[in-house]
Amino acid sequence: MPVPLADRIRPKTLDDVVGQEHILAPNRPLRKIIESGTIPNMIFYGPSGVGKTTVARIIAENCNMTLHKLNGTNSSVSDIKEVVSEIGTFGTENGILLYLDEIQYLNKKQQQSLLEYIENGDITLIASTTENPYFSVYNAVISRSTVFEFKPVTVEQLIPAIKRGFRLISEKSGNKIAVTDDICRSIAYGCGGDVRKAMNTVELCVLCGEISDGKITVTEESMNMLIQRSNMHYDRNGDQHYDILSALHKSIRGSDENAALHYAARLIEAGDIISLCRRLLCIAAEDIGLAYPQAITVTKACVDSALQLGLPEARLPIAEAIILLATAPKSNSAYIAINSAMEDVRNSDAFDFPRHLQNCHFDGNGAEITGQNYLYPHNYPNHYVKQQYLPDALTDKIYYQFGDNKQEQSALLYRQKLLNDLK
Repeated sequence: MPVPLADRIRPKTLDDVVGQEHILAPNRPLRKIIESGTIPNMIFYGPSGVGKTTVARIIAENCNMTLHKLNGTNSSVSDIKEVVSEIGTFGTENGILLYLDEIQYLNKKQQQSLLEYIENGDITLIASTTENPYFSVYNAVISRSTVFEFKPVTVEQLIPAIKRGFRLISEKSGNKIAVTDDICRSIAYGCGGDVRKAMNTVELCVLCGEISDGKITVTEESMNMLIQRSNMHYDRNGDQHYDILSALHKSIRGSDENAALHYAARLIEAGDIISLCRRLLCIAAEDIGLAYPQAITVTKACVDSALQLGLPEARLPIAEAIILLATAPKSNSAYIAINSAMEDVRNSDAFDFPRHLQNCHFDGNGAEITGQNYLYPHNYPNHYVKQQYLPDALTDKIYYQFGDNKQEQSALLYRQKLLNDLK
């Protein structure tokens, strides 16, 4: 079976690794650790195709430890026990290096089975994951490891690797490959920082190229077909999903409708309008709130329309909601108020209700206070009367502070008028 280009071109030294200068350049932390020869337990975190496995292999090939490789997608506790069984045997006197790819797929029990051995040094663990390890990896493993984040490779870093890939195919096949700099740049841009995906695209471009007189011409048309969705780094259950939603939310909160539209477009291209619509409803309540109370009503109408229309037409009401929310006045006063109230409820004992707010109860013989004594506000001027509503222990508690926007300041003036009229 032919070896994929991504494996044939895989770097053999740290200097050949594409990107990751922030941790692998001379005098950078991971580079210094590797060059020291003393390898700690490490977790490599980042998107696919950015060099995590490559760096782990370079470390393994340059240390004197016995190497074992496992993948979290198909490994079990018995596989881990088999590795552990070699501790102390002939050939493992320098220790065991376990490279565990996709560690996030191991359950808690499987990850726990490693703890004793990585703590006492019998096994050195290098694990990789595409998901945030602080959410997907057991805390006890995290506390015994150093986490290094691998970042998407930039377009400028990818272009030389892509050209090298074309050269390697040309040398092996004996055919000259005609490819323009613009096509190389388009591949680099379309592959979204994923070196492996870029190499796979290079191979496919050559296979789909036009052959004439021993020369293969890579056409822009075939290249566009092959990379049309390659730059969609998106996983509905992974970090990219939540990162895009977070970026959308923060852009609207920051009143940047253009950035918000960009992130929404990425969700729409991925076909995920459900998550997008849910987040817009949340934003309307959390960040626009009482500064423009009608925003949630308008947003709900846009969301309902989007869900009824489906894609591609759904993009139109979604865009309306996004622009409305981004350009609307902002207030998180309701968000702060309910969070503060819930904190009291969670951290305190149950408080008694004021007697006059309770449902009508029989007072019983000898009750010190008889009757409910509730004051019905509609019986008083301006439909308002001052009385205690909070439990006795929270009488003076204030959860809600009026925001500094026109809507809430109008409500504050009305409240002050009610209080002044009582004097």
